[in-house]
Amino acid sequence: MAEATKNQEEMSFLDHLEELRWHLIRSVIAIVIVGCAAFVMKEFIFDTVIFGPKKMDFPTYQFFCKIATFFGITSEFCGDSLPFTIQSRKMAGQFSAHIWTSIWAGFIVSFPYVLWEVWRFISPGLHKKERKHSRGFILVASALFFLGVLFGYYVVAPLSINFLGTYQVSKEVLNEIDIDSFIATVRASVIACGIMFELPIIIYFLTKVGLVTPEILKKYRKIALVVVLILSAVITPPDVASQIVVSIPVLILYQVSIYISKLVIKRDAKREANYAK
Repeated sequence: MAEATKNQEEMSFLDHLEELRWHLIRSVIAIVIVGCAAFVMKEFIFDTVIFGPKKMDFPTYQFFCKIATFFGITSEFCGDSLPFTIQSRKMAGQFSAHIWTSIWAGFIVSFPYVLWEVWRFISPGLHKKERKHSRGFILVASALFFLGVLFGYYVVAPLSINFLGTYQVSKEVLNEIDIDSFIATVRASVIACGIMFELPIIIYFLTKVGLVTPEILKKYRKIALVVVLILSAVITPPDVASQIVVSIPVLILYQVSIYISKLVIKRDAKREANYAK
């Protein structure tokens, strides 16, 4: 057995807590450092990134506008500007938004390092072969997270902003959206999709500990479909088209997760057969 595993077994509960504390401290420090950089880059973070989906020259709007033009359909995506304004109604509203946006940006950008710290904490408890087979964990998990972030930013966020920002119950009511509400919409779209795209990784570890099998995933496929639709309804505007757009990649990831679960079960069975010999 590896020396790291022996050390892990010899550590007391308080030693484990101390080890976890330092991993968390280093993760927080990384988030704060990146957050400070984001705080300094105020113009880029807000004017280019956060308020990007409010501008009609945003790539998503241009894409849907070209599709609508190709089919000869009049579309709101081809407008000059979105009919709403963003305002701050609190004395410290903009400063508070600046602080919290920087922190969330720090978390998103430093996500691979946070994952690495998590991996450093749990890996000593794994067997040598398990560490070998999980070598690409950080790379795959980070890639899936950033893929989800991009999907949330370029698909979910603009669809939500376009729908909710232009929706009116009456022409007597003007859409003057608070800055916290606008940022929360972008943040929720990005973070939620980033986490949802981690589904294959979650299924991998649940299969490893024996809580999930391919048969269970297939059996509850219909229930999973309902859950996906509910999640899509939560993070998207209440129109069918947006929910379908979000549901498709998640359902694809669910199918991929079934395949991953099969591979894990097959690999573990093969390993047990080798040990039996």
